Amino acid sequence: MKIYTKTGDRGETSLYCGGRVKKTHPRMVVCGTLDEMNSHLGVAVSSAPSQEIGKALKILQSLIFELGSDIAATLTNGEKGEKGEKTRILETHIQFLESEIDRMTTLLPPLRAFILPGGSLSATQIHVARSVCRRAERELILAADSEEISEFSRIFLNRLSDYLFTLARYENLLSGHSETEWKPAC
Repeated sequence: MKIYTKTGDRGETSLYCGGRVKKTHPRMVVCGTLDEMNSHLGVAVSSAPSQEIGKALKILQSLIFELGSDIAATLTNGEKGEKGEKTRILETHIQFLESEIDRMTTLLPPLRAFILPGGSLSATQIHVARSVCRRAERELILAADSEEISEFSRIFLNRLSDYLFTLARYENLLSGHSETEWKPAC
């Protein structure tokens, strides 16, 4: 199987559920940002996080692929598309993120100020992925202005940035790195 198909040479790509759109289509912009976020998470996995965090990151990478599939389709919550598939990101995925945020938060020192991204290499890379996640969320909201996007996808992406923030803090705790509180420079 060749890696190149030449079908995108004219600036178009295929949607998962069929049909073609420009590579600048709002759905494709979101998918590109999700790919970027997933790559940052791959760097975090490669930077030797704690075993618990490494396992969590690999689960997230799979979920982000599933989210991208939903964005590249025209499905809404639980609907079947032309190929008979249903949305992959469900309310249970959102609940999973929320329960993990709550679990890690009970183990972390309380937040009393803004913290600067940093700490261990893996935690810092998770913070980078978090900021890319926030951009993906903004792009998804723009796409939803003209396209029907699954509510679960929108909520999941919003919750994912909170999860990544908490995960970065938790990785710093597990790896023994302290957090740096933001203090105004002036």
